[in-house]
Amino acid sequence: MDLFKEKMVAALQGSLAASESGGISTAAGVEHVTREDAADTPVAREAGDGGSFDEGRKIAVTPAQPERETLPARMLNEFVYCARLFYYEHVEGVFVESADTMRGAAIHQRVDKGSGAMPQGSAGVSPATVGVPADGKSDSSDSPKAEPETIHSRSVMLGSERFGVVAKMDLVETTVDGDGGVERVCPVDYKAGSPREGEDGNELWDTDRMQLGLQCLVLRENGYSCDGGIIYYRGTKQRVPLDYTPELEAWIVAKIAAARAVSKGPIPPPLVDSPKCVRCSLAPVCLPDETSLLARRNTGFQPVRPAGFEPAESAGESERSADGQSQTPAGFESAPSDSAGGTPAVRTAGTAVFPPRRLMAARDEKRVLFLNTPGYRVGCNDGVIKVKEKDRVMDEVRVSDVSQVALFGNIQISTQAIQLFCELGVPITFFSMGGWFYGIARGHGLKNVVDRIAQFRTAADPAACLRLARHFVRGKIHNQRVLFMRNHEQPPERVRLRLGQAREDLGRAASLEELLGMEGAAAAEYFAEFAGMLRPQEEDEIPGLTSTPEAPWARFDFNGRNRRPPTDPVNALLSLAYSLLAKECTIAAYAVGLDPYVGFYHQPRHGRPALALDMMEEFRPLIAESAVLTAINNRYVTPRDFVTAGRAVNLSPAGRKQFFQCFEQRMNTLITHPVFDYKVSYRRAVELQFRILARVLTGEIPEYAPFLTR
Repeated sequence: MDLFKEKMVAALQGSLAASESGGISTAAGVEHVTREDAADTPVAREAGDGGSFDEGRKIAVTPAQPERETLPARMLNEFVYCARLFYYEHVEGVFVESADTMRGAAIHQRVDKGSGAMPQGSAGVSPATVGVPADGKSDSSDSPKAEPETIHSRSVMLGSERFGVVAKMDLVETTVDGDGGVERVCPVDYKAGSPREGEDGNELWDTDRMQLGLQCLVLRENGYSCDGGIIYYRGTKQRVPLDYTPELEAWIVAKIAAARAVSKGPIPPPLVDSPKCVRCSLAPVCLPDETSLLARRNTGFQPVRPAGFEPAESAGESERSADGQSQTPAGFESAPSDSAGGTPAVRTAGTAVFPPRRLMAARDEKRVLFLNTPGYRVGCNDGVIKVKEKDRVMDEVRVSDVSQVALFGNIQISTQAIQLFCELGVPITFFSMGGWFYGIARGHGLKNVVDRIAQFRTAADPAACLRLARHFVRGKIHNQRVLFMRNHEQPPERVRLRLGQAREDLGRAASLEELLGMEGAAAAEYFAEFAGMLRPQEEDEIPGLTSTPEAPWARFDFNGRNRRPPTDPVNALLSLAYSLLAKECTIAAYAVGLDPYVGFYHQPRHGRPALALDMMEEFRPLIAESAVLTAINNRYVTPRDFVTAGRAVNLSPAGRKQFFQCFEQRMNTLITHPVFDYKVSYRRAVELQFRILARVLTGEIPEYAPFLTR
């Protein structure tokens, strides 16, 4: 203990000396140490071993300060362009390639090959004194000196500890005097576009001014004399200069502080009617028009903004629906869509009214690779997927053309193929031969956890779970009713009215168990008349061919829902369709950043993707059941495409192949979105619903809007 007392006294003397020199004052008898230091003191060790220490001599533990995050210059460039874009890329780690980003990467290939070496600056010397002798006098000798020369350094990486920033410079032009000293430096940045046309000629865009000005700041912080920089625009092949001024430095420092505040969350609101969104690669993730519309329609709800954040553009007047009235049933909070379809929603900017813009591709041109032949082996070579049976190549597909891979039964896949798919973000899903979806393999393409934390918090709130579950079930019953009215030969009025009443009664459900009972009653009414949507199958009559007797199950008769195992062809198709839809919803949940195994209506259970099953509810009639009706009524499959094992009925490999084509055709069908009024595929619509749900969980949107077909 004597050694410990000496250490404590020495530390106290040091802290008192610090207080006398302007440091933090220390009360007598109390020492300030960090949590890490306190944990390693003899007192802490003895206390941890059950020992005691003198209560009269206390240690005030000061929590260790978190290390300040370093901001890259490119991220500050994005912040000036759009604070929401900065949050997605820097905080959540989301990045999506576009034609513009790929063109920019191609332009930087040459400069990125540089070593980054450049002459040493005068560390610790003010930029104003760089190049001046230590005695402050100029060298007046008449000795001849060599001519100054310019050294070009490419791909230079420098940082500033004082401001906590780092910048990678495409090119730095260094002027060296005759004695080898550095006179001044000038950063040069390459851009693919064109400069802004100002009143006095070409000007830099604010984003370029931020990035180039920050490079000048970092160079000056490292002891170089830098009076400005140059942007080279390849679009016009012009060099546009930038003068480094105190006003520019103050603007840059203020933007750095604002970016740090935004990075602490919450996410900034989207821009409103901004032309910036049209060329933004993250528009399909950000959904600026859709988020603004759902955040304010019928509610007046305003998104939460970070402290100190000022939006770059005015949001204009608050939007309302075209008719100005709420169509929400009793028991539901205001929802951004009406149950009858009605007039599509609009957004407003000032006095002008616009429909939401579709800032994404209507559908993904890539395709799903289904493999369901036992014994196949999947490998890859030079970006090409090779499917083999023994030593025979059965098919070859480019990896760039594949969005996901679905393997049914005993199919081998090489480690190299799995690694490539994970690297490219292509999910691999695994099914049993009977169609049971039991696994998925994917890479670490998504790194953010903000949405998942909000998801877990909401899942722990029974009231919030019930509120979301009502919307999921409401979407299911509404869409079942629409499918029933469209496809039944003679829809009974009784069923139509009961489904409509069940949809309205959901708001009175006081618990998930009561809601489950209401859903089950509506499903019983619906499936009791499901056979009325099946067209009679007429046998092909071929002269001279006698028909063979069929098994009792080998016809498309439907007498009610059964499963595990399905005992007739219609139920076998429904089970397979639901399994494929669960796979699609699981992949979409992962793509958005949510955990597919933590749901709100379907309670978590080992091995069950509860959230995927939640989202499935509103799409079961529109995708799964519609695909089954199309496959049967259009004779994609016939009773001969089924096999039996005991009481279980299942599709043959050839029948599954036909149904996969039918299901994919449905997923890629373009429809008009009932809320946003633009064309999207059903696969894109599923992803949109998950993104809307994520906005609800994080508080950007007040209430979830189910997908209600018109």
